[in-house]
Amino acid sequence: MSTIYIVEDDRNISEIESFSLKNSGYDVAVYENAGSFYAALQDKIPNLILLDIMLPDEDGLTIVEKLRADPLTKKTPIILVTAKTTEMDKVKGLDIGADDYLTKPFGVMELISRVKALLRRSGEDKGDKCLSIGKILLDSERHAVYVDNKHCELTYKEYELLKMLMLHAGIVTSRDEILNRVWGMDFQGESRTLDMHIKTLRQKLGDAGSMIKTVRNVGYILDNVSE
Repeated sequence: MSTIYIVEDDRNISEIESFSLKNSGYDVAVYENAGSFYAALQDKIPNLILLDIMLPDEDGLTIVEKLRADPLTKKTPIILVTAKTTEMDKVKGLDIGADDYLTKPFGVMELISRVKALLRRSGEDKGDKCLSIGKILLDSERHAVYVDNKHCELTYKEYELLKMLMLHAGIVTSRDEILNRVWGMDFQGESRTLDMHIKTLRQKLGDAGSMIKTVRNVGYILDNVSE
């Protein structure tokens, strides 16, 4: 399992990042400042660092420079996260050694995709093969879903729909985003298609299907918290 350190002082953002990455199979630790982050590095070097530029005690760009100067972290993948949007900010971050760049606000799917891509490039990807929430296990290598250790036969769209909901676990996903991601940006069908797939997916998942909840006038959420 790949370990990811999140260095972010905004708890709302770090909680979303942490929750999404954990549900994607990664071991995650969150640090609100440079000091606690440096202390953690003394115990363990992570497989990837998600680093905010604007921190209370030290600028993220300075942290990148220090990490690249240290033989122990010289090759550790780094994704910079910042509210800054100018091209020069991005160029500077990449020039001093960051591997990728995310500008706030960003979507959960984009975050997960960039993390996976960077870990693949660095040869560190060990944590994205399985997703597990409650009684549901999704195995990407086998393209299979198991509920309470029993195989659950799903269609291709049902599988992709479940995978997206699991990647967004605990976060409401809009109907439009689901349709665009699962059916394609140019999807012209009726939204009733999504409702029918949700219905059959719930049925096939049995008791675990109750984790897929409807958020009226918004979309759907997969949540392991009982109502």
